[in-house]
Amino acid sequence: MIRIYRYVLPEVSEQLKFWRQQADRMPDPELQKQAIASMTSKQFHCQGGAVYAVARLEMRHVLIPLIVAFQTISDYLDNLCDRSTSLDPDDFRMLHQSMLDATDPAEPLHDYYAYREEKEDGGYLNELVKTCQASLRLLPSYSLVASRVRELVGLYCDLQVYKHISRELREEALLAWWSKHQSRYPGISWNEFAAATGSTLGVFMLFLAASEPRLKQETVEAIHAAYFPYICGLHILLDYLIDQEEDEHGGDLNFCSYYDGLDQTVQRIAFIVTEAREKAERLEHTPFQRMIIEGLLALYLSDPKVSKQRQVKQISRMLMKGSPLMRMFFYVNSIFIRKTS
Repeated sequence: MIRIYRYVLPEVSEQLKFWRQQADRMPDPELQKQAIASMTSKQFHCQGGAVYAVARLEMRHVLIPLIVAFQTISDYLDNLCDRSTSLDPDDFRMLHQSMLDATDPAEPLHDYYAYREEKEDGGYLNELVKTCQASLRLLPSYSLVASRVRELVGLYCDLQVYKHISRELREEALLAWWSKHQSRYPGISWNEFAAATGSTLGVFMLFLAASEPRLKQETVEAIHAAYFPYICGLHILLDYLIDQEEDEHGGDLNFCSYYDGLDQTVQRIAFIVTEAREKAERLEHTPFQRMIIEGLLALYLSDPKVSKQRQVKQISRMLMKGSPLMRMFFYVNSIFIRKTS
């Protein structure tokens, strides 16, 4: 936590300040509005992602700009799709091509706004992509993780397309997508798979791994197995858990709503926590991985939204019951950060 306060949070703030200045220069008012909103309301995504730089502080000059730029693309596009008047899957797919390009240093830029009226962003999205590409060139072992990174990013892009099309088509598209992957993940359900694809944590962990010059391929595979679907799934299921009431009012798709009541919700999230912990024990730097898992639980279950939703509050209490000291520490710390930020 000392490293986070001393190095990570200030350097994330500097990066976001830079991107905010770029957003302020965007010619199109709608694109500018969504870019600024994504940084204002979702800055904690960048702060949380940049925690991975703590594990290799000597590489934070590469990891923090990379993670902030990549997460900023993700949050910006999420706003564009969520707030869009378009329901065009081609539009969503083309926008998210920028995330695939961002993970390949050799990939040329594309016309990401090809299918929408708003196009003039002053080079904002292109610069985010180029920043990611330039950072990846500085990671000594990126070639070892590149295929797994692109796999996770490809799944993330698929999800963003299917979850933003018209409401009557979403579930059918998601189930058809799940049918192509189901045989590889027999222990989880379709909504848990979809939730896992919505997390960028696996990508950030692979960025961190690529900063190690002596990285081995078996380490990459162990990271992938731990993060997808379990640590990634836990991340997004907790996010959806606390957003249930908000999503219901907004008519947004929520993967926790597919559970059959309180008991099944607790049972399934607890199962995913157990699997995440077990898989994390097989990774190097286990205490760091344990911190990520307990930190996720603490961060989301301490959110003010929890206390405003009776059933979510009950679920939170059940998940926090008998919590280890580490989780309670992060729980209190998360409350403190919210009050002081």
